[in-house]
Amino acid sequence: MAEAPMSCDCFVSLPPGSRDDHVIFGKNSDRPRDEVQEVAHFPAASHPAGSTLECTFIRIPQVEQTHAVVLSKPAWMWGAEMGANECGVCIGNEAVWTREPVVPGEALLGMDLVRLGLERGDSARAALAVITGLLEQHGQGGQCREDPEPFSYHNTFLLADRSEAWVLETAGRLWAAQSVSEGVKNISNQLTIGTETSAEHPELRSVARAQGWWDGQADFDFSQVFGPENPPARMELAKQRYRGGTELLRHHNGAVTAEVMMSILRDKPSGICMDSGGFRTTGSMVSILPRDGSLPCVHFFTATPDPSRSIFKPFIFSDCCSAVPAVLSPSFGADDPVRKQPRFQSRVDRRHPLYRAHQEALESTDSKLDEGSALYELLRDLESQCLSEISALLSGDVPPDDLGDLFFDCVDAEIKFYQ
Repeated sequence: MAEAPMSCDCFVSLPPGSRDDHVIFGKNSDRPRDEVQEVAHFPAASHPAGSTLECTFIRIPQVEQTHAVVLSKPAWMWGAEMGANECGVCIGNEAVWTREPVVPGEALLGMDLVRLGLERGDSARAALAVITGLLEQHGQGGQCREDPEPFSYHNTFLLADRSEAWVLETAGRLWAAQSVSEGVKNISNQLTIGTETSAEHPELRSVARAQGWWDGQADFDFSQVFGPENPPARMELAKQRYRGGTELLRHHNGAVTAEVMMSILRDKPSGICMDSGGFRTTGSMVSILPRDGSLPCVHFFTATPDPSRSIFKPFIFSDCCSAVPAVLSPSFGADDPVRKQPRFQSRVDRRHPLYRAHQEALESTDSKLDEGSALYELLRDLESQCLSEISALLSGDVPPDDLGDLFFDCVDAEIKFYQ
């Protein structure tokens, strides 16, 4: 039997693809169905010169200043599948396999690179430079799921800010990037950059020529040159999902809003929203990045699986925003299986309070979260109310300070509804 797709999808819409003068970013994270995603906020911080930083598996030099970030992340790892920073930068990543072999051993995970790009980059272009610099210096690799069975891959990234987006595709320490200045774009676990590279690793073409993958005469097509000769079944199966995402974006081109992006992330016929087999959509994110710099960016997170039966809750960076304990998983410190060798030989319960409440509602005998149920409609009403408040905020009718605690309030209300 063929393997089910084991990856994610990431989307961006820039004017004129968006209905309003906003950049809209969206991402689903598809992971093993028993992995828990938490939503964590880390404030801006200063760090002593010469200090080091412990990522998921390795330590690297720390920078002296990091930006505030909000992350949707598998609870066991240091890095994140997706997130945003206080400067209005959003990043998501996807798994890919290329002609370059996945090097055994531990390095930076693609998810570590997402977090590092957000903590250190004040624009999409700056975050791109951060990720490619760290990739060249430290490489990428290591166990990518909470399971003793080896599973590693290379990564593609979608980076966006208020004015532009970048697609970054990697093959080991090599990479190619494409600038997106307008319209709609999606990525999945496919190489999509052809001849239109906007930036690339300085040795990209010489390596391809030395390996006999490119003759040096034909146009250099990154996806053709570095695409694997025998791609994994999961990469082949995901082509259908990638095409489905492209068609959904094209269908809404010129009218993309946060609500439209949420509907795309909830789409099950395309496979974008997964809730079957060993993998499922474990977390989702949608961001509104206004071109008008006087308006705040708004980031919506589910913090629960399957967006078709979850709601998106808005987060806004402010001077008073802090962590929300109800969406933070327990910390096990040095006793965490990810910190011990051999890794992942035991499991711990990482469910946070919102996840537990949501899971109990899903598993109830009367199917409380099925479409059309009273609870389902109540939750969607809460989401609609939040979207209306955000619309008023971005129209200038509501001061940003009045909505600084909206994420906490929505999480608190959602838990009470489950009870």
